[in-house]
Amino acid sequence: MCSHSRCCECIRCCGRRDPRPRTVWLCHPEKRDQRYPRNVINNQKYNFFTFLPGVLFNQFKYFFNLYFLLLACSQFVPEMRLGALYTYWVPLGFVLAVTIIREAVEEIRCYVRDKEVNSQIYSKLTARGTVVGVVLYTGRELRSVMNTSNPRSKIGLFDLEVNCLTKILFGALVVVSLVMVALQHFAGRWYLQIIRFILLFSNIIPISLRVNLDMGKIVYSWMIRKDSKIPGTVVRSSTIPEQLGRISYLLTDKTGTLTQNEMVFKRLHLGTVAYGLDSMDEVQSHIFSIYTQQSQDPPALKGPTLATKVRKTMSSRVHEAVKAIALCHNVTPVYESNGVTDQAEAERHFEDSCRVYQASSPDEVALVQWTESVGLTLVGRDQSSMQLRTPGGQILNFTILQIFPFTYESKRMGIIVRDESTGEITFYMKGADVVMAGIVQYNDWLEEECGNMAREGLRVLVVAKKSLMEEQYQDFEARYVQAKLSVHDRSLKVATVIESLEMEMELLCLTGVEDQLQTDVRPTLETLRNAGIKVWMLTGDKLETATCTAKNAHLVTRTQDIHIFRLVTNRGEAHLELNAFRRKHDCALVISGDSLEVCLKFYEYEFMELACQCPAVVCCRCTPTQKAQIVHLLQERTGKLTCAVGDGGNDVSMIQEADCGVGVEGKEGKQASLAADFSVTQFKHLGRLLMVHGRNSYKRSAALSQFVIHRSLCISTMQAVFSSVFYFASVPLYQGFLIIGYSTIYTMFPVFSLVLDKDVKSEVAMLYPELYKDLLKGRPLSYKTFLIWVLISIYQGSIIMYGALLLFESEFVHIVAISFTSLILTELLMVALTIQTWHWLMIVAELLSLSCYIASLVFLHEFIDVYFIATLSFLWKVTVITLVSCLPLYVLKYLRRRFSPPSYSKLTS
Repeated sequence: MCSHSRCCECIRCCGRRDPRPRTVWLCHPEKRDQRYPRNVINNQKYNFFTFLPGVLFNQFKYFFNLYFLLLACSQFVPEMRLGALYTYWVPLGFVLAVTIIREAVEEIRCYVRDKEVNSQIYSKLTARGTVVGVVLYTGRELRSVMNTSNPRSKIGLFDLEVNCLTKILFGALVVVSLVMVALQHFAGRWYLQIIRFILLFSNIIPISLRVNLDMGKIVYSWMIRKDSKIPGTVVRSSTIPEQLGRISYLLTDKTGTLTQNEMVFKRLHLGTVAYGLDSMDEVQSHIFSIYTQQSQDPPALKGPTLATKVRKTMSSRVHEAVKAIALCHNVTPVYESNGVTDQAEAERHFEDSCRVYQASSPDEVALVQWTESVGLTLVGRDQSSMQLRTPGGQILNFTILQIFPFTYESKRMGIIVRDESTGEITFYMKGADVVMAGIVQYNDWLEEECGNMAREGLRVLVVAKKSLMEEQYQDFEARYVQAKLSVHDRSLKVATVIESLEMEMELLCLTGVEDQLQTDVRPTLETLRNAGIKVWMLTGDKLETATCTAKNAHLVTRTQDIHIFRLVTNRGEAHLELNAFRRKHDCALVISGDSLEVCLKFYEYEFMELACQCPAVVCCRCTPTQKAQIVHLLQERTGKLTCAVGDGGNDVSMIQEADCGVGVEGKEGKQASLAADFSVTQFKHLGRLLMVHGRNSYKRSAALSQFVIHRSLCISTMQAVFSSVFYFASVPLYQGFLIIGYSTIYTMFPVFSLVLDKDVKSEVAMLYPELYKDLLKGRPLSYKTFLIWVLISIYQGSIIMYGALLLFESEFVHIVAISFTSLILTELLMVALTIQTWHWLMIVAELLSLSCYIASLVFLHEFIDVYFIATLSFLWKVTVITLVSCLPLYVLKYLRRRFSPPSYSKLTS
């Protein structure tokens, strides 16, 4: 026996795949050797064979590392060699080793996490015994995976900016080399001289920049993981922490991300009376009075009083409403052993402590849990019957005659049941107010109260019933069966038959449930808004619910208007609606996925231009592919950085497409969390992740990169001055260990300690999110700041070199001693000048570097005259040169802070 199934066309964000036939063989063991995709979660970027080539390709596809590879290779040519091979290959090897180790650690962590989750899934499947079944779509052919793009190596905007600056430095390097050869009038083998000068001034582009930045990222990631105020936060991609400091658009899922995905019953409205959380005991007493055997009323000689009649009427109304809610749903009670009672016994006795409710929607479970709390408990259900338990312990049996499931088109569900004790047949229905208003009998309160409850952020359902005579039901059933057997227009005929029942139904009540917001969602969204970040909510939920949550979470402020983009199906309608929206100002936008698709098809540029001006945007009924498409369009149209936040598998494509993907560990599993760059346990942690860690990471990396460039430009300027003074000779000023030592043991620790610097305390950064807004302009690392550091480097390099030449004794070795010592001291003082908040490790780094230099002088007799550096002459010359190179900058910094202080200094003073 065999079963054939053809896969539907797989549409991904990144492209299409051709459909392939799938043949599943049953009872044919010899056919089992056919291989199909493994049904496992896999978030790894590489495998065993692609790891090393992949990492190396990602490193050398950028100009920065490719330049140093070519530089190191050139040293194998004797005519181009300027020094020992280790001075070029050791730094490059160290940079690559750090990168490979970091990537390997992340891949191993990813593998372990994926294996853990796959094991959990397998354990759940096999927990109840042997699994028997045929799975047609697995692994890559799974629907959720089809909606997901492949994991990619994200390169931060900051890294691209640094890469761009290195290209400018390379241009400067070539120009300086050409100038040097031109001043020699292109004599002799001038082309070889150009290459030698390029190699000689290669320090203009610092190889240590890449490793400093990469190690900085590791430190930032460690700080995020160790922050006790955002416990459980995991950094899955340590290559992009600076991105967190420059987010302009935050795209968030709703259910499970902004909300807890936990529905709580809040309101029962009967038209004349409403019951809230504080008055549920009244509902309980009404239910108890209906089912109790003894009358609650005192005996009266002249018959029941008016008060008694009113009470009985109200009790029966409440009872009818609660019974309808307890019967009209798709919930099934399931019994599990609790260690004391086994499963079979719990099921037989309807044991409360062993019962859990299962349903396709948490709303349904919330309603049934509420009927249990007021006394009417759903204790059993199968395909044809339901059992309710009364407050007195009596079991009420109902036969399920028909069920009409909820669909997004009908927006309602219905059920026909027969009460076994009385034989009564009742048709119960619940649904959205927009459809139920035309089904229930005329009333004057439904629309108004639905509006009131929706404004409170409640998800409203209208509940109604209709009693059917036996003949009525039999007639309906005959027509219904006939409609279901139709060959043509079956769905239409079935809908028509059901609609024949849906007339003049008795309105019983309104129910209001609330998907509670996660803790501190409102202040977090307010913080993000004040930080200049625009928030877009992308959800699969219906328009009313999405709008409700947006208001409730204060995604849309009280003073803002909301423009609900009406449903459009063609170009003309989209054009008219876009014109209507264009006339609105400072207005939040709510749009459905269908309308969005039409707008993007015909008016992509116009729609994105208008949407990007909105303070907030809500997209409802969004598919996973649409979510990723919106992220991509924002990146493309605005050029700004995006951050996507979600908790479920349907958010993975959006998370992977965004510049920063954040997964919230929630009830929908860990798929989003595993695929994300950063994982948090609650939405509120996002505020601190961006305002504190993102801001610090970006500012620190900007300071670190500019300082490393400054360090390299200083020594390159000195080399240029030296070469020009000594007849443009392509001879290195510092050789061997001095070059390696300068950027490692003598200055590395103080410069790297800038990763601990901060301009304001974390509490201040959280209190004043406006500080974050300054970063969105990219000022910490810009062409302007880069130019300032270049000028500082040229000034200091020139002062040190000319000073050393002016004050040197008679030997070349004295020039090296004076200039190199002044250079080291200048770098250490410049770090001290740059630091804004001192950390004890910074002081240790400064003292340790100075001590290392002084101690190593004993071993540097090949380059430096040890006896000369012990003289008073050496000390005063070095002191004067260092002061002249640094003191003016201290004065300028003081004057700038005095007359034009930065925004953060106003908060710390």
